[in-house]
Amino acid sequence: MKQHEPGSIVVGVDVGGPKKGFHAVALQDGHYREQLSTLIAEEVAAWCRRLKASVVGIDAPCRWSLAGRARPCERALATEGLHTFATPSQAKGAAHPFYHWMVKGADLYRCLDPDYRLFEGQRSASDQICFETFPHAVACALARKTLSAGQKRADRSRLLREAGVSTEALMNMDWIDAALCALAAHHLVMGTRQDVRRRCRGIHRGATVITGASLPRLAYI
Repeated sequence: MKQHEPGSIVVGVDVGGPKKGFHAVALQDGHYREQLSTLIAEEVAAWCRRLKASVVGIDAPCRWSLAGRARPCERALATEGLHTFATPSQAKGAAHPFYHWMVKGADLYRCLDPDYRLFEGQRSASDQICFETFPHAVACALARKTLSAGQKRADRSRLLREAGVSTEALMNMDWIDAALCALAAHHLVMGTRQDVRRRCRGIHRGATVITGASLPRLAYI
């Protein structure tokens, strides 16, 4: 049984540091609806609630590393040739300016809670959830191969258009990546429960990255 709700709205969020903030894109039934740019996490959360978005995909770690090194989900991605920034401990993230975008992401997860619980592998049609995703992995899943980062703007824009998402208003990589996060959320809404489990290796390890497409194993973690 499909989990898709007719007219459902999903949101994807690209997370930057204190000066860049958040870029968010909403899709309705897999098509572009609107977008938001703000420096304030609570404004993103309020926008999601106003839209009554069912699922929110976020390009930022959903949890800090408990061991102080790359999380299991990040190591799993690396074995498939998909490399991410290793998430540090909360203390290191707060202390080092490089990780301030992760601090902003953690703030967004906090603002979304409790209306959007963190996805843990199962979702009913009435659940509002948020989850961690990774635009490069989403793009590779859609392309069915590992893509070079050198052509990422052209590749990701093309893949969005092929998926039926208009890119006319997506004027930079922040918007494009936010739209890919939203597309991952759309695939999660559309997928069967079996599909969702297949693309979520790592749930039991404390962090899950979802690519959203029922495509090659390289994207499932």
